[in-house]
Amino acid sequence: MRPVSLNIADDHPVVLKGLIALLGDHKRFKLLVSCSDGAECIKAIRQFLPDLALLDMNMPNLNGLQVLKAVTAERLSTRIVFLAASPSDREIVAAVAGGAFGMMLKESAPDTLVNCLQAVAAGDRWLPAELVDGALERTRAAGARFASVDRALTQREREVMLLVADGLSNKDVGRRLNVSEGTVKIHLNSIYKKVAVTNRTALANFSAQYRDWTK
Repeated sequence: MRPVSLNIADDHPVVLKGLIALLGDHKRFKLLVSCSDGAECIKAIRQFLPDLALLDMNMPNLNGLQVLKAVTAERLSTRIVFLAASPSDREIVAAVAGGAFGMMLKESAPDTLVNCLQAVAAGDRWLPAELVDGALERTRAAGARFASVDRALTQREREVMLLVADGLSNKDVGRRLNVSEGTVKIHLNSIYKKVAVTNRTALANFSAQYRDWTK
């Protein structure tokens, strides 16, 4: 049986060395190249067209999701498997939607990683329900909330909310929008009720997620 060709990319030297030690001499795999950032990784994938690429999700220059996007856009045959420390729900959903064949947590056992890579090489997907299902459900729920709030807010209230979230005082928001400080306070009270928060810190946290949702 032909060995499965493999590229590895991780910007943490200790993790990268550990992966090389685990997979480099494994009889089932043929390690072609190891990389320390996303730009090196996509260059290596284009050059060698490995069967699999095992990527850290967060890397400098290009992150794992950007590498996945490039592989998909260029219709390269390499199957992407992510190895992540603590991926956000948004990252998990984006990886699944983008066509990742596998996803593993870095805390997983070495044998589980080997099994994952073998399964993906055989044509299966390795997307653990305990990792993916919760992220999908939480993302759907958050999206429904953002959509509801978005419909409830006026355009002026959206402007006030985002400026307050950026750290501007009521006075500075008023100057920016050419309205009085009192008018800003009225808008802010309405925003608090519609978003269901009680202070500026909570509003800033909501606004950061709202911005991501609107991208």
